[in-house]
Amino acid sequence: MEKFLYFGVLLFAISYPLAQSFEHRIRYASKWPQIFPGMLITAAFFIIWDVWFTNIGVWEFNPTYLSGLFILNLPLEEWLFFLAVPFACLFIYEVLIYFFPKDHFKKLGKPFVFVLVPVLLLLGFLHMDKWYTTVNFFVGAVALTAHYLIFGDRYLGRFLFAYLVHLIPFFLCNGVLTGGLTEEPVVIYNSMENLGIRIWTVPIEDSIYSMTLLLMNVSFYEWIRRPKTIHSLKSL
Repeated sequence: MEKFLYFGVLLFAISYPLAQSFEHRIRYASKWPQIFPGMLITAAFFIIWDVWFTNIGVWEFNPTYLSGLFILNLPLEEWLFFLAVPFACLFIYEVLIYFFPKDHFKKLGKPFVFVLVPVLLLLGFLHMDKWYTTVNFFVGAVALTAHYLIFGDRYLGRFLFAYLVHLIPFFLCNGVLTGGLTEEPVVIYNSMENLGIRIWTVPIEDSIYSMTLLLMNVSFYEWIRRPKTIHSLKSL
């Protein structure tokens, strides 16, 4: 059964959002046509990144906890990760919008971008010898900047709220994948390619990686379902 551990983590992540997709208040299933296109585009980007980092040894996957099915040197479970996790995270995003119709974090959206982007760029430049740190932080900075240039701060408050809430299941699931409950981790990180700072067993870089993954999915989702509300560059 240990060979299905990664599958089990993905099933845990997606089970409740999938079961509640047809619930009459959130009506998450009705939003799937707007969710899946952006999810697939984002998944393609991250899979290319994943294949690259796997091939150059930034991380690897422990066959003990995998089904054994590989595509482009990535386990099948890793491919499914970029569908299951965004699906669950966007569910959190929609649930929070429904139960908290007022955007309580709106005032924090712009400062979040204006503070975090320079910090990520600085840390990325300071650690150019570490592939995961520098690429991850640069991509996160670019994603935040691009989102702000396109949307302004319209969705940043809601994104930030969802991001903070998602950190709870994120650290739980990622903790399992990085060896928090097993003798060996499912995903093995090359310690030479990251800062070596961990929360539980999760590399600190993963929190930015997950932020970018969620932000890209939110950006595509909002662009697809409400294209007329996009802030043009001329209006900024």
